[in-house]
Amino acid sequence: MTKRKGGLHSAPILMHSVDFEPIAKMQAAHDWDGLGAAMVDSAQRLDRAGAQAIFLATNTMHNVAHRIEDSVDLPFVHIAEPTADALLADGIERVALLGTAFTMEMPFYVDRLEAKGLDVLVPEVDRTNLSGIIYNELCKGIISDQSRLVYIDAINKLRARGAEAVILGCTEITMLISDDDSPIPTYDTTALHAGAAADFILS
Repeated sequence: MTKRKGGLHSAPILMHSVDFEPIAKMQAAHDWDGLGAAMVDSAQRLDRAGAQAIFLATNTMHNVAHRIEDSVDLPFVHIAEPTADALLADGIERVALLGTAFTMEMPFYVDRLEAKGLDVLVPEVDRTNLSGIIYNELCKGIISDQSRLVYIDAINKLRARGAEAVILGCTEITMLISDDDSPIPTYDTTALHAGAAADFILS
């Protein structure tokens, strides 16, 4: 915000952070009704507190984004939107998507990207390993060179299938992979979503 407005400006933000342990257990149990209710509760708390828009700072939980949009009369900025816009602005047409198994295998994320005109590739194998690294290592602050190689191998296989860039579609993956590691350009959904939030605040 300081770079955009100068001086000592900072962003006015209302945040409701949840305990991830019960969220992860509901994800593992595919309890999307329970997860939707939890996200609706968060969104309504923020609405009552005076928020002017909702940003859901996680990729996987966008599977219940429609529940949030239906529950509050506030703008909702989907994390895939600024990501797709950045890719298209750079002339990318075919992109790889890495994230949790939910994000890679369920349609909520891929469909959103494809609706913007992108051709989306996900790993054909080792999705469980990639997802396990997120939950069992990155979410616990464990950074492993061996796991980095697993991700690089996955990216190389996706590049061989024609991917021109890779979406780091989980907020933790950037702890492990950057442009310095990847054979193709990386697009960090967390940074792009945060940029969209800054644009909203400044608009």
